[in-house]
Amino acid sequence: MNTVVVDKRVVKPSKVVCVGRNYVEHIMELNNEVPDEMVLFVKPNSAISAELASFHQEAIHYEAELCFVVEHGQFSAVGLGLDLTKRSLQSRLKVKGLPWERAKAFDGSVVFSEFVAIENVSESLTFELMINDELIQVGNMALMMNKPEQILTEIQSFMSLIDGDIVMTGTPKGVGVVNREGKFCAKLFDKDSLLTQVNWTAK
Repeated sequence: MNTVVVDKRVVKPSKVVCVGRNYVEHIMELNNEVPDEMVLFVKPNSAISAELASFHQEAIHYEAELCFVVEHGQFSAVGLGLDLTKRSLQSRLKVKGLPWERAKAFDGSVVFSEFVAIENVSESLTFELMINDELIQVGNMALMMNKPEQILTEIQSFMSLIDGDIVMTGTPKGVGVVNREGKFCAKLFDKDSLLTQVNWTAK
């Protein structure tokens, strides 16, 4: 089983539950429709990787996201992740009305920072992604259509979350191709305090 680090502990998520189309400007940049209800999909444990891949049968796109670890039915820790997508394949699947798993749930399709323990979800959480020292993505609670607690409630209405499972809350505008040797730096802040930071070099 693949693992993540949660407050210095090694945790094995059974799955990663992801929210799609949660930022209006990201919906617009991909020419998607605003959904009537929350869009959710799942990545298996085998999707978790420590390395950022630029290619897996085709070019890979990055999507930076605010992420939470679930323990005892609540969010217990916060961190950052990159939801990695085969965009060309996803587009073909969407046109045919087929599921996204081949484009979203392949091995190595998500990477995470270390997670920091929290007692509650702060409305001041803000994250940013820099690529080769250029600010590319910025996200925060105010930009989300569905807030973290709404997301958790919706998931738990039909699916069991096991301790250690991760919830990814969607990506803001600015997604793009992962270029080999690209330097990715993701930072998470609560007000002016840096909670966690992670650096990846794309392989």
